[in-house]
Parts: sequence; structure tokens; C-alpha cells
Amino acid sequence: MRLIKSAAVVALMGACAIATMDVRPAEAITLMDFIRGGKKRTAPERAQPVQPMPGFGMAVPPTAEDRAAVKPPRVSSPRYYSYKADALRKVATERLLDPVVTGSVRTYDLPPMVRAPTSNARQFLPEVDVRATAEVAKAVEAFYAGRSDFLWVQGGEVNARAKSALAVLKDAASVGLDPSDYAVAVPADDYDRADMTARQKDLARFEIATSVAVLTYVQDTVRGRIDPNRISGYHDFKRKSVDLFAFLDKLAAGGDVAALIEEQNPKSSQFAALKQELQRLRAQKDASPRVEIAPGTLLKPGESNPELANVIQGIMLKGSEALKQEHAAVLAGYQGTPDYTPELVTLVEAFQKENGLKPDGVVGQASIRVLTGGDTVADKINKVEIAMEQARWLPDGLGDRYVFINQPAFTASYTENGAEQFSMRVVVGSKSNQTYFFQDEIQTVEVNPYWGVPQSILVNEMLPKLRSDPNYLDRMGYQVEVGGRVVPSSAVDWYGSTTSVAVRQPPSSDNALGELKILFPNSHAIYMHDTPSKSFFKRDQRALSHGCVRLAEPRRMAAAVLGVSVDEVGKEIASGRNKALPVPSKVPVYVSYFTAWPNKDGTVEYFSDVYGRDMYMNRAFDATRKARHLEG
Repeated sequence: MRLIKSAAVVALMGACAIATMDVRPAEAITLMDFIRGGKKRTAPERAQPVQPMPGFGMAVPPTAEDRAAVKPPRVSSPRYYSYKADALRKVATERLLDPVVTGSVRTYDLPPMVRAPTSNARQFLPEVDVRATAEVAKAVEAFYAGRSDFLWVQGGEVNARAKSALAVLKDAASVGLDPSDYAVAVPADDYDRADMTARQKDLARFEIATSVAVLTYVQDTVRGRIDPNRISGYHDFKRKSVDLFAFLDKLAAGGDVAALIEEQNPKSSQFAALKQELQRLRAQKDASPRVEIAPGTLLKPGESNPELANVIQGIMLKGSEALKQEHAAVLAGYQGTPDYTPELVTLVEAFQKENGLKPDGVVGQASIRVLTGGDTVADKINKVEIAMEQARWLPDGLGDRYVFINQPAFTASYTENGAEQFSMRVVVGSKSNQTYFFQDEIQTVEVNPYWGVPQSILVNEMLPKLRSDPNYLDRMGYQVEVGGRVVPSSAVDWYGSTTSVAVRQPPSSDNALGELKILFPNSHAIYMHDTPSKSFFKRDQRALSHGCVRLAEPRRMAAAVLGVSVDEVGKEIASGRNKALPVPSKVPVYVSYFTAWPNKDGTVEYFSDVYGRDMYMNRAFDATRKARHLEG
């Protein structure tokens, strides 16, 4: 374990792309007001004031007129895109004729000893018009260029291998895919034997179309139909590569074709649970009674709201028999009035506690979700299909040891030896400062950390304050560097460029990162960390940070990834020294976004789409469907 000595390195490690404070106007209260609810502290150490001087990143303060004319810049957040699906192109079947049948001589005009071993259908390949993505088309062209016989046709008939493959493709919906993407017109068994040309043309098209459909299915099962990085700048995945040519070769070598195709699907226990849930939902009818509560309803104790009647109706429908018996007198005496009286507050609090919600009597989004029954069956099916698609972006099997963060669930869990050891509440980015969706490896735990203020925070939130109060950072105990040189905050030209300015907060009880941070180096500067704002973990809706992941039990998570006891982590913190503790064996971390995901018992749970990303997934599905079924 080595002491971090370089301020530049620490600032880089500490740069959370999107900070860890409540979102309020920077000019209204100080940074510590954000974190400590108004409490300020005296800076323990401060650079000595120096006379402002011109230079790189520093200049004589502008005049009042100049200041009035200059608007603070903004650092923009990533954006969502209009999804662009892979375009299809014609498979170049004109290149696939066997040399012996190229030119004017037809196969059936040749003596038997020089005929190609396939049926007469091959000579009609140039007339076949089948479209595929570039990767699939290239694999099909390469496969047939190197062989003279067909894979799916034998003796002028569709063979058993083809029938097995088509049965798997027809059942694509069971694994969350769209069967119409892999539909193939099968030549009829009953055909006009007087018109063999038409028959051979049908077989030639069927051969190529089946190979395209099988490879498209295989590619979709392995990596998903959707390229996540085309959805938004918040998605960051290296798309999996699939050796499609090798797969066709493997099918040609024999074996159980159906099994070979089906086994390309993810093998994780989570995917299996999602598949089982999808089957259950499709067999279920959405006939359970539901109560409607107006969107956006927020009911607090002592208020009056006409939606209260629907809230009480929801408790009657969704509350346990024990709860309804305990509060029978209140329920029987309620006359549908809009006044939220103390006895009704007590009833609501009991219902909230029963359903794992914060029992504060405030009826908001989380409570309404439970009262109304949450998602319909159709909604759940959609969420499961999206989850199955997104699961394909992750490794096939998450590993025996990993950390899994699910943003819509506001949880982080630690798994070891293939079993979840614990789970804890987390705070993730707000809707305006969203946490990314990506995977990485945990490398370091830093105790008593510095907080390197990222440019997004410095520019968007601190700069307006600094322009009116250049001493702000000095007073709050922050360290400021310009071009690697420590300077007072008051010496910086806050109307100039801030690209050469580095700001960091030294370790302390007021530090925005608390006692420790857990680092997995990534281009988004996102990590897990402690926080002084413990009250946020009591909330049901915890999309409240500037993008990093705040842990309710940071010492426990740090001990798990380090492979030590919580007490040992506590001793390192108690030393008061800033120290980087290397993780002995890198731990995969999945910073994920699933609105449907199985818990440790395999039961699929559903969560609110806090960032609205499922809508963009559905748009991507639609765009892909249109691209794949476009005529021409």
C-alpha cells in the first residue's frame, strides 16, 4: 500500500465526471452547504495570497463592463441519439457459382462424373436476392465460395438439418428476440415436377436465406440486436465479435444443429431467470384489478388531495390481510374525503413499511407504483425483453466474483464464489447528471481521499460563484493549481479558460467523497465512494448524485474487494493518511441499467425507468425492425 504523493495523480483519480452534491444554484450556497446542510468549516491550511499576475490561466481581473458581458460557459452532458440500425445489402450470390458451372454450360448438361455434387439449384444462385448485414453477408459469401455442396438442401429437398434450424428460429421469441427477423420461406414438399427450373430457383434462394437467418440469429443471441453505443453517450461497450464463418463450418461438420444454435444464447443464471419469467408472463392474463392514481401526484401529511380516495382504494387492493385487519376501523370509517388526516397517515405509513418503502406517510412515485400494482403484464414483458437484450452486452456469465450496480434498483451487490454475499443501497446520478452504463475492473481503494473537482462541476456550478467571490475556494479550504503551480483561488482569472486549472478538496470529515473511494479507471471518471450525505440513503428514489455511485456501506464494500476485514479498512481510515490500497486481484464491476432483473433468489424484480432509457431501447428495436424488413 503506497502513499499517493503526486497531486496531479490524485486529482486525476479523484475526478468524478459529475460530482457528488445536491443540484442547486452554485451562487446560492457554498459547496459544503450542499453536502453538510449549511455547515461551514475553517480551512485547515491555505496558500498565502499573492498579487494577481498575468500569465497562462491567470490575468488581471476584467472590468465591471467586461464581467457583465461575459456569460459563464457550460460543460454539456452526453446526449441520446436517433438510433441508426445496421443497413442490409444484397448477398453477392453472383460470385458463388462453382467454376465448373460458370459460363454457358449448365450442370444438368454435363455427364454425371463431372457434375457438381450439389443439386441443380446452384446454377441459379446469381438470381437469388437475399439481403443481410455486411458481417453476415460476408460470412455467407466466404462460406459458399469455398464449397460446392449446399448445407440446407439435399436431393432436391429441404433436409432435416434445415428443419431443425428453422424450429429454433421460429421459437426466437422465447429468448426475447423477434421471430420475424429470422423468417424464411420454405419450398413446399408438393411442387410441379414439370417445372424443375422454378423448383431449383426456390431451393437456391432457400439455401442462402436460411444461412442468413441462422447467422443473424446467432449474432443477435451473442451480442444483441442493438449496438448500445448508438443509443446514447451514456452507453459504453465494446461490441462482441462473432466468427460467423466458423459457425457455418461447425454446422456443416455435423452434430445436433438445434443444440448448436440454441447454445449461443447467454448461459448465465440471470438470463435463465429472465427467460423463465418471460414464459410465465406470456401465459398470464392481465386481469387483476387495478387502481388509477393521477400521474405526478404527491400527497403529504396534513394536505388535501382528491387522489387520497384512490390511495386508500389501492391499500384495500394491495395491502395484506393483516394490515387491513389492524387498521379495520380507519378503513371502515373513511368516507372518501380528500383530507389527509393523522389516522390515514398512520395507515399509509404501515402500508409503506410492509412494502419496503420509507414509512414517512408521503405518497410519491415509489408508493404510487406499489398502490397501482406497478407495471402491467405487457409492461413487464417489454422490460424483460429489454433486459434480455442488454444482458447480451455483458460477458456470458458475470464471473464467480464481481460487483453489480443496478441503477434503477439503487443497489450494489457483491458476489463471491458465484453467490451474492451482500447488497446495499446506493445513490446514483440524477436525471440531469446520469450515471453511465458500462463494465470495468476495480483496481484500487483510496482511503482518506482527495476529491478532484471535475471540469463539469468547476465550470457549471462553481464558476458563477467564483466570478463574484474569487476567494471562495480559499475560504473553503480547497487547493488550486494553475499549470501545476499552487496558487490562491483569488489569483486565478475566473473569466478566462479553466482548462489549466485543477481544484481539489483535501481529505477531511467534510470531504465530498467521505472516508474512501473505490476506483475502476474509466473514461467517465465514475467510481464508488462514501458520502457525508447519509440521509439520502433513506429515500426510495435515490437518483440524486452528479453521476458517481455513493455507497451506504462503503467500508463493507472496500473490505470485500480488498479481501480484508472491515476492521482493517477502519484502521487505514483512522490513520488519517491519504493512501491507495491496491486490490490484490482485479474485481469486475458492472455499472448497469436494468428495469427488470432477478434477485439473488432468482425472482425477477421490476424497477422504475429513472432515466427513461427503455424508451430509447424500444426506439432502437423499431429502427432495427424497419431496417431488416425494408424492401429493395
